Amino acid sequence: MGSGSRGKNRERNGKVLQILKSNRAQFEYDIHALVKAFYPAWELKILTPESVVKDRRVRETAPVMELEFGETAVKFTVHRGLHNVDEDVHVYTWQDTDQVDPAAYKDRFKQFLYTSLQEETGLVLPWGNLTGIRPTKIAMTMMEDGKSEQEVASYLREKHFVSEEKIGLGIEIAKREREILSTLHYENGYSLYVGIPFCPTTCLYCSFTSYPISAWKKRVAEYLSALEREMEAVAQMYKGRILDTVYIGGGTPSSLSAEELDRLLTKLKSTFAFDTVQEFTVEAGRADSITEEKLKVLLKHGVTRISVNPQTMKPETLRLIGRQHTVEQVVDAFLLARKVGFDNINMDIILGLPGETKEDVQATIEAITALSPDALTVHSLAVKKASGLQKWIAENGVTAYNNTEETMAIAAAGARAMNMVPYYLYRQKNMSGNFENVGYSVEGKYGIYNILIMEEKQSIVACGAGSISKRVYPYGRIERSENVKDVALYIQKIDEMIERKRKLLTDS
Repeated sequence: MGSGSRGKNRERNGKVLQILKSNRAQFEYDIHALVKAFYPAWELKILTPESVVKDRRVRETAPVMELEFGETAVKFTVHRGLHNVDEDVHVYTWQDTDQVDPAAYKDRFKQFLYTSLQEETGLVLPWGNLTGIRPTKIAMTMMEDGKSEQEVASYLREKHFVSEEKIGLGIEIAKREREILSTLHYENGYSLYVGIPFCPTTCLYCSFTSYPISAWKKRVAEYLSALEREMEAVAQMYKGRILDTVYIGGGTPSSLSAEELDRLLTKLKSTFAFDTVQEFTVEAGRADSITEEKLKVLLKHGVTRISVNPQTMKPETLRLIGRQHTVEQVVDAFLLARKVGFDNINMDIILGLPGETKEDVQATIEAITALSPDALTVHSLAVKKASGLQKWIAENGVTAYNNTEETMAIAAAGARAMNMVPYYLYRQKNMSGNFENVGYSVEGKYGIYNILIMEEKQSIVACGAGSISKRVYPYGRIERSENVKDVALYIQKIDEMIERKRKLLTDS
C-alpha cells in the first residue's frame, strides 16, 4: 500500500491528505498515532460523525481506511488500491464481547489495529503498539509494584508487541532510573525549571517557544524583571519544600549576554535555597552563543552541568537546519568549557536529519568521541507541525529524511565505547523510524532533571514564557499550569501567570 491519491484526494504543500473514517468518536489519538507510525508520509485526518468539518477538501476526500464499531465487533477496511474505492479492498474484523472495562477494551482494540496494520504493510514497529511518550514508565511502575523483570518483559512483548531489543533497553533504563532517583524528595520536594525563550536563530526542526535574540535585545531586561517576579512568588509558595534540581533551558539560555546571565543567576541563588540542590543545569546549547565570559559566569554561580549541542558534525547539514555555527566552533566551545572548569558536559545529536547517511552519523560520533563528553543525548528526528521542517519535507519529500536501526546502533555503540550507559528514554509523535530519544552518560554524570520530566515522579515548577508547571500528587494524579508562550504577553500578564501557579501549587 503506498501513499498515492485517489481521484478525490487533495494535495496541500505537496502532501497528500488521507482520511480515516470512523463511525464513532473513540480512541482517535491512538488510531492517529498508530496509522501515522506505519504511514509517516501521510497527512492524516480522522473523520467521525461528531467532527465539525469546515475544510472543504476534507469533505471531498474519499477515505483510504474505515473503522466501523459495532455492538461486539469492529471492522477495519483498507482500500488498498487507493485509486478506486472498489478496487482491492482488504477487511479486518475483530470480535470482542467483553466491553465492561473500558481500559482493557482499548488495549485489545489497539492490539487488533496494530496487527491489522502490520499484516497490511509487512512492517514491524520497534515499540509495537505503544503510542505514549514514556515507555520506561511502564517498566518502572511494574517493578515498583513488585513485578519481576521477566514479568515486565512478558507484558511488553505479549500486550504491546515491543521488540526484544527495546524491551531490554526499557528495563535497563527503568532499573537505572530507580537507583538515580532514590535520593530525591518526592512528597516534600520539587524541581525548578527556568525558561529563556530566546535563540540566535530558529532551527529548521524546532517547535519550542523561541524568539530571535536580535529582535528582542531591547526587551530582555523587561523579560528578566517579569521572570524574577515569578521566581519570587514561587519561592514563597514552596517555602519549606526541598529543592532537588534546577534546570535553565529554552530557547538558548546562553543567547543572553554575560551580564544578563549574571543578573538572572544572582537573583535565582538569592531567591531559592540551593543547599539541597543535587544538580544545577544550564543548557548552554549552541556554539555560536558560548563565550568564555559566559561560561565563567555559570561556573561562578555553581552550575554543575551544561550542554554543548552540535546536533550533527556535518557542515552542510548545520547550514541546512539553520544553525549558524561551524563544526570548528562546536569543538572550540566544548574545549573552552573544559578549560574553564566544567566536568559534566552533555552533547546532543539528532539522527534522521535531512540528507544524512549512516556514514555521516558515524563521522559525527567519531568527532564527538574525540572530545569525550560526559553525556550524549541521541534524538531521533520528530517532525513537529509548528516547525520549518514540516514545510521542507512537503517541498523535498518524506524520503529525504530517514532514521534507521543501523544509525541508532551506531550512536549506541559510540556511547558505550565512551563508557556511557543509557539512563533515560522518551518518545515523541511523528518520530523518524518510530524510534526513541535516549540519554547516555558516564557513571555519576546523569541528568537527573531529564529523568524527572519524563517519569513524572516529582512536582516541577516552571517559570518563564511557554513553560508548563506540573504538580504531582500522591497516587500519581498530575495537574498542570501553563504560561503563555508569547514573550510580550508574558511580560504584560505576569500577575495572571503568578495567580495560575498559586491555584496549582497551593491548597488555599
